[in-house]
Amino acid sequence: MSRTRTALLAAMALVGGATGTAFAVDPGGAGTAAVPCTVDYKVQNQWSTGFTAAVTITNNSAAKSSWSLKWSYAGNQKVTSGWNAKISQSGADVTVANESYNAQLATGGSVSFGFQGSYSGSNAIPATFTLDGVTCNVDSGGPGGPTDPPEPGGPANRVNNPYDGAKVYVNPEWSAKAAAEPGGSRIANQPTGVWLDRIAAINGAGGKMGLRAHLDEALRQKGSGELVVQLVIYNLPGRDCAALASNGELKADEIGRYKTEYIDPIKAILADSKYSSLRIVTTVEIDSLPNLVTNTGSRPTATPQCDVMKANGNYIKGVGYALNKLGDVPNVYNYVDAGHHGWIGWDDNFAPSATLFKEAASAEGATVNDVHGFITNTANYSALKENNFSINDNVAGKSVRESKWVDWNRYVDELSFAQAFRNQLVSVGFPSGIGMLIDTSRNGWGGAARPTGPGPQTSVDAYVDGGRYDRRINPGNWCNQSGAGLGERPQASPAAGIDAYVWMKPPGESDGASKEIPNDEGKGFDRMCDPTYEGNPRNGNNPSGALPDAPLSGHWFSAQFRQLMQNAYPPLS
Repeated sequence: MSRTRTALLAAMALVGGATGTAFAVDPGGAGTAAVPCTVDYKVQNQWSTGFTAAVTITNNSAAKSSWSLKWSYAGNQKVTSGWNAKISQSGADVTVANESYNAQLATGGSVSFGFQGSYSGSNAIPATFTLDGVTCNVDSGGPGGPTDPPEPGGPANRVNNPYDGAKVYVNPEWSAKAAAEPGGSRIANQPTGVWLDRIAAINGAGGKMGLRAHLDEALRQKGSGELVVQLVIYNLPGRDCAALASNGELKADEIGRYKTEYIDPIKAILADSKYSSLRIVTTVEIDSLPNLVTNTGSRPTATPQCDVMKANGNYIKGVGYALNKLGDVPNVYNYVDAGHHGWIGWDDNFAPSATLFKEAASAEGATVNDVHGFITNTANYSALKENNFSINDNVAGKSVRESKWVDWNRYVDELSFAQAFRNQLVSVGFPSGIGMLIDTSRNGWGGAARPTGPGPQTSVDAYVDGGRYDRRINPGNWCNQSGAGLGERPQASPAAGIDAYVWMKPPGESDGASKEIPNDEGKGFDRMCDPTYEGNPRNGNNPSGALPDAPLSGHWFSAQFRQLMQNAYPPLS
């Protein structure tokens, strides 16, 4: 429920103690007149560091050809973005002026605008408003009168960071596979994501647990404390248009099936009151939206499949629909996939990606308030933090950005990228309280080959290549990478702006088969999973760096799991 404070003319008197009707005092004693203005200020949504508000002005005086509304905050609230008006702020003082299209304000007419703001501590509603210099005062606070804004968490009573103070669900199916490997018991109790990668996975496919079975087990694990369940929503039409290994079951035009046969049944289960005590984190459609930025049009990395998905709009529609429907469930926390630094860290990808995500979050009935945060590096290998070089280093007269590895990217690791991209997302209109997740399941890059210091300063390439932890041949390589290791263990609030490090991709599950394998899961064969492949424009035409003898994506890959444990960083004890 949104909270409201209605502002009325300052010089008003309440007749007979009534709270619903107000009259202006006539200084000359001749009688009363209708109030010349009202201002309805609603806090629509609020979280621990920010809020959104809607304001409606009603003009009961002479018609206006322009208007200006002012108020002052008692706390440290700051307006960060707005719509349908020109909003400026100086200190605590806020001034709102009309746009050209809503300048006319007739007698008895109303105009509305909205904005997003930040705050810390309290978020008291302004006590006084002035419209073109006429003061509008709050009513008495009786029935239908002013109320305080909602508690942090907003109307759905969500917490700011679902991972804080909570255990995270351990998938017993993954845990059993991990424990069966030599030394696997050391990590078998770690939480991982549950992937709903086809319609059949909702009820359980191939003898695996379905969604309800996982949620029932989560209730058992929860006990009397808080528990997070991590789900991967992953079944868009024309899925993964630039990566054949993870193509899905739905054809490019099957948006209707996506909605009615996939998202709607998931929502129905998540909305069951039986599961209302769980904190359900959804990772929404990995590797989809960034493809529309980087792999379409005239770019050398474009694919015909991605051009189709951009033209038909079904990635945008599908993500918007998922956010809208799942966001209606009070204990669901939607995190949208945001690629990784080696994908959208370049200048021509960075800002356009944030803008595109805003478009998707505004489609099919969704709003930015249906997005709790974003996740980077899902099922990828980008190093969390490169300590031996930075983007600001210069070696042998060249910037690190000029090295073959960095290749003019503005980011060299996931942590710096995720924190910067969070700021970019807020700048385009996402709530300032959004948090980031980083998948650290396979980005540790430990073992004997891990550099212990910077590379030689003989050339910028020697410096970067000698010091980088990420030992992929190219940051565009993504399939079953040789030499990879487990990364940071899952943990809450590890760094500023980061809600958690997570293992959303279960270690040991293949990225894709190294050769074509017939299957009934809709999964194709991508040469990027073939260790003999010499590459394409998306990885700079470099060797794939993939491990041999890999099974279909999502299937257990014992050799990879053992490698990940061997090269874990921090090391396993």
